[in-house]
Amino acid sequence: MTKNNLDTYLEIGNKKVFACAIQWPGWCRSGRDEQVAIQTLLAYTPRYARIVNLAGIAFIEPKTVGDFKVVERIEGNFATSYGVPDLPIPGDSIPLTDDQVDRFTKILKACWLAFANIAQSTQGKELRKGPRGGGRELEEIISHVAHAEKGYLRHLGWNGEIQDEKDINVWMTQVRGEILNAIPMAVRGQFPILGPHGGKRWPLAYFFRRIAWHVIDHAWEIEDRIV
Repeated sequence: MTKNNLDTYLEIGNKKVFACAIQWPGWCRSGRDEQVAIQTLLAYTPRYARIVNLAGIAFIEPKTVGDFKVVERIEGNFATSYGVPDLPIPGDSIPLTDDQVDRFTKILKACWLAFANIAQSTQGKELRKGPRGGGRELEEIISHVAHAEKGYLRHLGWNGEIQDEKDINVWMTQVRGEILNAIPMAVRGQFPILGPHGGKRWPLAYFFRRIAWHVIDHAWEIEDRIV
């Protein structure tokens, strides 16, 4: 990544295209075609910048779509068209450096903090119904995010157990603690490449992008639905 050029890839589905900034986990937006996807990525720059600021990481905001450099295009699948950036890119097979792992972890923690702040500020407020989030209420969104993150752990190769808790926030904290424990294990190659049924595990770089995207996508959903 250069000062004014962000390496970006496009995941191209039949109905949607995702544009994702490779070195900035979570900064991934969709549109009906390539141009709209990149324009939407640019439009979300101020919102993503606020998250990066929480991580204490320097961030130079792009000003035009020309600041994004598309370095990879991959064919999406049904999940892409449904609205999920569902596939790793070839470069994700390259092991992350210690500096990258540290930086990505800081950004992931900032995404979690942003979600928690938004959820807390939304307590007691009404969420608008409709296409953006459907009918889920705040507690249902929090539960969905927590359970999804446990599923992401499985894709990384983690096979532990987490005790059920009535308090979803306590349970989420336990899941995220396991994630932070699993990341260095993945760096050391302690997880098998293939799952029990032969499916490929997620490479760590994609794991960071997917989990960060999911949590801030729902954080922004909550913000957009506050009545």
